[in-house]
Amino acid sequence: MKNILIALLIALNLIKINAQDFNGSIEFKYYTLKDTTRNVYFVKNKIVKLDNYVKFTPVMEGSYIFDLPQKKMKFVSHKRKLWGEHANETPPLLKGVYDVVKGKNTRSVAGIKCREYIVKNNEENTIITYWIADEKFTFFSPMMKLWNSKYKQSIYFIQIKDLPVGSMPLLSEEKRISDGKAISKLEVIKVDKKTPQDANLEIPAAYNKVE
Repeated sequence: MKNILIALLIALNLIKINAQDFNGSIEFKYYTLKDTTRNVYFVKNKIVKLDNYVKFTPVMEGSYIFDLPQKKMKFVSHKRKLWGEHANETPPLLKGVYDVVKGKNTRSVAGIKCREYIVKNNEENTIITYWIADEKFTFFSPMMKLWNSKYKQSIYFIQIKDLPVGSMPLLSEEKRISDGKAISKLEVIKVDKKTPQDANLEIPAAYNKVE
């Protein structure tokens, strides 16, 4: 009986661990026809910090901090050593019809299994293929809704309904429908499940607030 109870406690602890939200860092690159940027998400207890780096350098250019429970955003300018409250953006204006198809293909991105989803809008001459991981990235969808980003990569992703909780695209490719020309690509290159230090999510004390 004692061994059964011990085994049950171990199983319950494993379930609790596996049910935890993602804490860690996610490094990704965003490619366009003109530029390539490196970015890193730091995630801890529903606080997310997105760092943008200067091209081909380890120097941080700017950051966003998302407080998901409070539904608040901050921006940080590292060059000017300033930060401020980021006003809530109005949702982007949608036009045309978004056709969403769940593909049958899967692939591994950064060592994580992803499923194909395709979102097409003929009026915008745009098709974006997403490779979405069904993991514990529960920060991602609330962050996207809070951000209200005007980037097509974000707008088209939000059109995919009924995804499992914790889903996140690890690779997405935007193309023109008319000629198949690649316009942009977002690709996760590293996922680290080590919980970040608080300093990775905080604004440096020497920075001044913009009123």
